[in-house]
Amino acid sequence: MVDSSSARSAARVAVAGLGAIGASVVKELDRGIEGLALSAVSAQNVAKHQAWLDDLKTPPKILPIEELAEAADIVVECAPSKLVRSIVAPVIERGKTAVVLSVGALLQNEDLIALAKNNGGQIVVPTGALIGLDAVTAAAEGTIHSVRLVTRKPPLGLAGAPYLVENDISVEGLAEPLRIFEGTAREAAKGFPANLNVAVALSLAGIGPDRTRVEIWADPTVTRNTHRIEVDSDSARFSMTIENIPSENPRTGRITALSVIACLRKQRASLRIGT
Repeated sequence: MVDSSSARSAARVAVAGLGAIGASVVKELDRGIEGLALSAVSAQNVAKHQAWLDDLKTPPKILPIEELAEAADIVVECAPSKLVRSIVAPVIERGKTAVVLSVGALLQNEDLIALAKNNGGQIVVPTGALIGLDAVTAAAEGTIHSVRLVTRKPPLGLAGAPYLVENDISVEGLAEPLRIFEGTAREAAKGFPANLNVAVALSLAGIGPDRTRVEIWADPTVTRNTHRIEVDSDSARFSMTIENIPSENPRTGRITALSVIACLRKQRASLRIGT
């Protein structure tokens, strides 16, 4: 006999932002993820997405950002970084779960972590476009000596970044790779808010944003967003490279949306793999 309470126990999920990542997550939730149910979405321009939202098996409520926390148990942030606080704070204040993609914004809103702790909420950061965060978090249980991230992106994916504008650096018409930044993960997140969430995720998994070193290259010889991690610790020394195929947004890899979906599957899955 099937327990009818199982359907009622499904966690409600809302998605804030319907760009390349948010739309993919919404469609997968509508197709079905064990233990989860799509409840609501929010977007700055709902009319732009209305047609495909209406075609979903179970169209979600369309709500303002400030109402998502009441409509869901888990809220997935897929929005511009400036909106992170307004999305996340109401969720964790209610003791619920916020899945955050604009991880760089957490460095400007570090009090959100304490807010989550004090209210029984949780901030979840998916692996995103990176690789090996399981290994880094495991190594961090011991002592990590150093962490370095080298990112190479097609110039188009970096154009317009605040650091480039402020320092009058042009990436147009490059004939060979150009190193455009070297510094800490905190500095990288500030200078490249649409590009370097990976650096912040890596730093939070390991030794923090001020000790994690980052290099960024504008590279006309690559067609994929490439990240190489090098870690030296008392338990292991390892390096990993991932080459991400860009989504329709050249600043974001296709695997980022898949990472969010995989993260959501873990929330109520009968079997969980990985740390």
